[in-house]
Amino acid sequence: MGLMNIMLFHSTFGLRPAVHAAADRLRAAGHEVRVPDLFEGHTFDTVEEGMAFKEEVGKDELLKRAVLAAAPYSDQGLVYAGFSFGASVAQTLALGDAKARGLLLLHGTSDIAENATVDELPVQLHVADPDPFESHDWLNSWYLQMQRTGADVEVYRYPGAGHLFTDPDLPDHDGDAAQLTWKVSLGFLATL
Repeated sequence: MGLMNIMLFHSTFGLRPAVHAAADRLRAAGHEVRVPDLFEGHTFDTVEEGMAFKEEVGKDELLKRAVLAAAPYSDQGLVYAGFSFGASVAQTLALGDAKARGLLLLHGTSDIAENATVDELPVQLHVADPDPFESHDWLNSWYLQMQRTGADVEVYRYPGAGHLFTDPDLPDHDGDAAQLTWKVSLGFLATL
């Protein structure tokens, strides 16, 4: 209960002001939050630019950067969190960290290794409905696979919201959906 140690990963737009604002929101609720910059200072104005950069750097290198960022704190029991691409990174790390305390996914998921297992890891996903990157079929399959790993999964869908609806600087922004996401997310973190 109470103070969580959160590792918050950015989207393919990079470490933008909205990520820092989200971290500040979590800190205001009493949590310790770290926001590693997997893109080493690069930020982007479009999804396409960010995706191209992500491909250029490579998935393995980005995952290595994430692991290195989390490693000094993982013994404390981290809550992994992220936005879109950052959510996929957070999910990968959480499923591989036996001491993970929770997983908060905003706008994204990732493939799940067949042999992944966790001990009732609390997982919460917030996603647009429909979402161009997270189809209904994919989310249904993801949900069943996450349950098979042993995770305790909650999914919140936001009809009519854009993909990255919590970022006030993007066209996807939906103020009502964002406000509800943060309210539910803070409640989730308070139960860990």
